[in-house]
Amino acid sequence: MYVEKELNEFGKYLVQQSRSILTRTKKNASKELYNSISYEVKQHKNSFSFSLSMEDYGEFVNYGVTGVGGAGWDKKKVDNSKFKYTNKRPPAKAFNGWVIRRGIAPRDKSGKFISRKSIMFAIANSVYHTGLETTNFFTLPFERAFAKLPDEVIEAYGLDVEILLKNALK
Repeated sequence: MYVEKELNEFGKYLVQQSRSILTRTKKNASKELYNSISYEVKQHKNSFSFSLSMEDYGEFVNYGVTGVGGAGWDKKKVDNSKFKYTNKRPPAKAFNGWVIRRGIAPRDKSGKFISRKSIMFAIANSVYHTGLETTNFFTLPFERAFAKLPDEVIEAYGLDVEILLKNALK
C-alpha cells in the first residue's frame, strides 16, 4: 500500500537524519542512543499506526538541560527546554563509561594521574552548572520530514483508495 510505503520512507528518513546529527555533534560516544533509534509502521484493519522509539535520555540530548549557572560558569545554549537542573546534581557514576570511552585521563601538577572518581565528580559538577546544549538531533529531521509528509500521504492515500475501488469493481 502507498500510505504504508510513505510512512516507512518517513521513518527511514527520521532514523538516518537523527543518527547523522548525533554523529556530527559528537553525542555518540557509546552508540547506545544511536542504535536505539527505530520506528515501526503497523497496518490495522482501517488505519495505520506509526511509532518511533529511542533511549529515554534521548529527550535530554535533543532538547538540552538548562544548568544552574553561578560565578565563573557559562551556561550552554539551550532553546526552550522544559528540563533544568535546580538543586539535584547528576550522579557522578553516570559519567564513568563516558570518561573511559573518551579517554579522559588528566594529570596533576606532579604528573600523577587524577583518580577517575575525581574526574567523574568534576564532570558532573560542570554539567550541573553549565547544562547540556540543545542538539535538536530528532526535532529538526522530524519537522523537515513532517512538512513534506501530509501531501505525500494524502496523495498515497488517494492511490490506495483508487486501487481498492478498482479491485472492488472487478
